[in-house]
Amino acid sequence: MHFQPTEEQRDLRAGVRELLAGRYGREALRASVDTGAAVDRGLWRELGEAGFFALRLPESAGGVGLGLPEAVLVFEEAGRALLPGPLVATHLAAGVVPGAAAGTAVVTAFDLEGGLVAHLGEADAVLGEPGVPAGSPVRSVDPLTPLHRVAPAPGDVSEYRSAGALLTAALQVGSALRTVELAVRYAGEREQFGQPIGAFQAVKHLCAQMLVRAEVARTAVYAAAVTGDPGEVAAAKLLADEAAVRGARDCLQVHGGMGFTWEADVHLHLKRAWVRAGQWRTAGEAEELLAAELLDSAG
Repeated sequence: MHFQPTEEQRDLRAGVRELLAGRYGREALRASVDTGAAVDRGLWRELGEAGFFALRLPESAGGVGLGLPEAVLVFEEAGRALLPGPLVATHLAAGVVPGAAAGTAVVTAFDLEGGLVAHLGEADAVLGEPGVPAGSPVRSVDPLTPLHRVAPAPGDVSEYRSAGALLTAALQVGSALRTVELAVRYAGEREQFGQPIGAFQAVKHLCAQMLVRAEVARTAVYAAAVTGDPGEVAAAKLLADEAAVRGARDCLQVHGGMGFTWEADVHLHLKRAWVRAGQWRTAGEAEELLAAELLDSAG
């Protein structure tokens, strides 16, 4: 089976990258951080018009008519740009919640443990719920992922969990690949002892390990998008979470003290990766699913 993206898929990815670079570049990202406005309604509608949320809806229902392989390419680019908001939930709600496909509605979901929900205050609807419940704000590690705690326990979103986990993994992969770029660029610019720090073996090893983790995770995500197998999706989420979190940490190390400053973007990747690691399927849940599959195949 040929797993290389087709020309149409490469064009799709390039188009999304161009859209996000022009509409949500670094200046827009930093402005969002400064103002605390995680969801830009204008951008949300533009994403809807570009088919971001309706990508997997049939053409007969007004969608683009593509599949998960194309969706993970698009979400990888969103993760690379650190695009905030309940992207996964709104995408999953297309065709279910009015306005989700067009980007005129912001839809969130109870995809975190402990009754936590992201972007509740900015949402028009909650996936699988009849309305938007009230919640108590909870301090979030990520300045662009506001959290609320809702009681009693929310409804069932199990039918969306596998696709949600895969799309979240794609976001993590995009972030992991971006931190590789940031680390390599800084290692080539920053000089110590009269030469770029990228010339030192320890820095080379850090960057190489970041790239290997990101590419392995990307391969796993692409394969799971083709097969749709729940076990492969769980493995992809595990690998992508590790690549995003460890990649951001290693990127911080390459940057040294500069990486811990508010002006650098590296800490934003790390904080978002921490939050995403708890969304749709945690490491513990993924490990349990994989263990159950191994037991079934052995028995």
